[in-house]
Amino acid sequence: MKKRLRRFFLSFVVFLLLCCIGIIGAVEYWSHTEAGKVPVKTAVLLHAVDQRLVTSDMKAPKIFSSSGSPSYTRTTTSIPMTDGEEIPIRIYQPKKEGPHPIIIYYHGGAFLEGYGNINTHDNIVRALASKTQNVVISVGYRLAPAHPFPTATEDSYEALLWAFQHASSFNGDPSKIAVAGDSAGGNLATVVTMMARDRNGPSITSQALFYPLTTFQDVTFSSRSLYDSGYYLISRSVMEKARKNYTPEENMWSNPYTSPLDAQNLHDLPPALIITAEFDPLRDEGEAYGKVLAESGTAVNAVRYNGVMHGFVSFYEVMNRGKDALDKASLYLTESFQQQPEYQAYQLDIYDNQPALESLQDRGEAYAIGGYLLGKQAISKISSW
Repeated sequence: MKKRLRRFFLSFVVFLLLCCIGIIGAVEYWSHTEAGKVPVKTAVLLHAVDQRLVTSDMKAPKIFSSSGSPSYTRTTTSIPMTDGEEIPIRIYQPKKEGPHPIIIYYHGGAFLEGYGNINTHDNIVRALASKTQNVVISVGYRLAPAHPFPTATEDSYEALLWAFQHASSFNGDPSKIAVAGDSAGGNLATVVTMMARDRNGPSITSQALFYPLTTFQDVTFSSRSLYDSGYYLISRSVMEKARKNYTPEENMWSNPYTSPLDAQNLHDLPPALIITAEFDPLRDEGEAYGKVLAESGTAVNAVRYNGVMHGFVSFYEVMNRGKDALDKASLYLTESFQQQPEYQAYQLDIYDNQPALESLQDRGEAYAIGGYLLGKQAISKISSW
């Protein structure tokens, strides 16, 4: 009997060792992508998204989520547009006394229906509300193909006007308004600052742009060709679809309100934080925009996060670099309400070095997630038999 138990135990240990070796081997294999090697945590998330095992708007496991009651209330409502239609907005209001500065957030999603909305990016906005303790308003602007340019820009600007005019209703301070957004939303955020300048609109304190799309024109950028397959969460085909549906007429491509990188006048715009990702087709145009913005006299803080892909901030609950980028944006916006950032010559900061303990943690979590994904795939295959 003892011999049988010993054999069983040894067999079980060998089985576990083989599983661990298999998981490690699979994760290391996934880290070798078409455009080069990526960190293992990035690798497992890219593999999971590529295999449609997770999506960017899925909730993180509870072990990665913070507990406790939120420090804000959340209200979803609709606001009128001048064309008679309405758009949804979601207001995150601190529970403490105000008035509070206001951050208006524009979600990403290629300007297209089915790619993004205020629900898919709710985790980013929740985090901004919690970290800044400001009022944060998420804007559900209308999307193409039903609503091509300039509907999204006009909706975005009118949301700014609404927030300014109705600030007292949600305990906001209309003298302290900032804008933020990711990808297509980053485009809209910076375009709104231009519209506010051109139309003598509300003063905007600062702008925080996560991997923004900055031009619809056929510009040669190395990042567009290196990472355009779609494996890095955004593809050339999606970018072409966005251009075809959002800017169907070629003369729209050079409009400063679609392609701020090509704008002739970038003067008198609010200070900007521009965050880009190494493995992102939009990386180079985001950084190029930061440079021309700085050359026009705007204080620009530009940071590239190496080792991560487009949309990485959406994964902040399981990616340390996503959390760091969100922390940086929250601090930047909060401090800009207190004092305007000083102008300095353009410099791109590279976030690359990772503390040894954090790197070890990332590797351990990557193998754990990899094991879960392999198990999920195995169960799926067995179920299909």
